[in-house]
Amino acid sequence: MAGFRSLARQVRDPRCDLALRRYSLRKCLERFAPYGHRATWDHLCSRAGFAPEDRSPDPARLVAALEELEEARSVWLAYEVGFAERRRKEKHDGLRRPGSVDDWHRLTWGGFGVAWCDDPRVHPDGPLAEVLRRLISALEREPGSVCPVCDGERLVWKYDLDHEPSTGPVCSDCGILVPRPVLTPDARAYARRGRLLMSA
Repeated sequence: MAGFRSLARQVRDPRCDLALRRYSLRKCLERFAPYGHRATWDHLCSRAGFAPEDRSPDPARLVAALEELEEARSVWLAYEVGFAERRRKEKHDGLRRPGSVDDWHRLTWGGFGVAWCDDPRVHPDGPLAEVLRRLISALEREPGSVCPVCDGERLVWKYDLDHEPSTGPVCSDCGILVPRPVLTPDARAYARRGRLLMSA
């Protein structure tokens, strides 16, 4: 089974058939898809300027989509290295019980569904790398009351999501499943009740 870098080389290779290059980009999403496979594909297509169902997109647009995905992947891999180093140090210092961020991180190892979007057509507009930087910053500070990606206050608790966890606070503005550890208990409670938590 080809890895991400091998697939990325195929996307860039002008000697490869265009169908293979497109297919290879889709296969990259099996290795890294922050919004989930379908939503990440929709995002990359819209940002690079080709339709998700386009079977013969401009090769330059395919490469542009790949470059955005690669930048986001490098952001996430750097976070995972730092996360692993922190956990090693904590274990060395006797802290064996993982915290809520660690529980969330276990479900997203490798970057799949880090900012899950259950509706593949509703996802953040900005570059993937910037979205991940905002999410990582939120994980590294005290919990807040708004979406860490878009600062949206309209958080609604959704059920039966096609993801693990299958329930949680979803931002009505950008569509991500907001990681519970980045929200205060009050913000989570308001989302469960379907109310907006007004910022002070």
